[in-house]
Amino acid sequence: MKIGITGYTGRVGQLLVHELQSGKWKSLELAGGTSRKGHDNISGMFTTTDADALFEKSDAVIDFTLPEGTLQHAELAAKHKKILIIGTTGLSADQEQSIAEAAKSTPIVYAANMSLGVNLLSALVEKAARSLAPDDWDIEIFETHHNNKIDAPSGTALALGQSAASGRNTELPSPVQSDRNGKRESGEIGFSVARGGDVVGEHTVFFFGDGERLELTHRATNRALFARGALKAAQWAKEKPAGLYSMRDVLGLND
Repeated sequence: MKIGITGYTGRVGQLLVHELQSGKWKSLELAGGTSRKGHDNISGMFTTTDADALFEKSDAVIDFTLPEGTLQHAELAAKHKKILIIGTTGLSADQEQSIAEAAKSTPIVYAANMSLGVNLLSALVEKAARSLAPDDWDIEIFETHHNNKIDAPSGTALALGQSAASGRNTELPSPVQSDRNGKRESGEIGFSVARGGDVVGEHTVFFFGDGERLELTHRATNRALFARGALKAAQWAKEKPAGLYSMRDVLGLND
């Protein structure tokens, strides 16, 4: 199975190249990658500034770029009927709808976080939110990332918030706010954000009750886990029909 990487010079893109060239993934091979003009090419690797050319050479393409680029890549995936794995965060509701439209033509796995641990955390948060009454338990999602991360709250924090909302059979407000003024509203799902240093990613979902507190936490210490998760998603999607899937589907957590 030939894997293309959009933005291969990025943080996760470089990790994907390393994983595929390591020999660990016997059923996968590196088809090539895209980058902007001016970047040095990796010896022996097909590189291009033309995403269309990359899709032609690949069975699946992995995308950790920016929302505008991801929309273009979703259109190309639909055009070429190629698998697309999306780890880009910060997409708007309209942009997510465009991805869902493209997924009518080809398998697309879209996840704010490719980590096994985070996706298990998501399932646990949904279960806890369903079990703990909103009148008695407040939910706050606290996330910390490195000082260069742009979107806030993070895509993972928003996904955890959506899991909590699903457990309570409600909806998150749009847009979600990560600042606070005044008293907390009953049943509110709150978000708190910190940015600093080189933190890969930490997420804690607090359930605050009267006289007790439940904390569910995931800490990422190495970005390679995101690359490995994306490659597992590509393998899983190989035999799947067109549709929009999540990492919870890949990991069997929705069964």
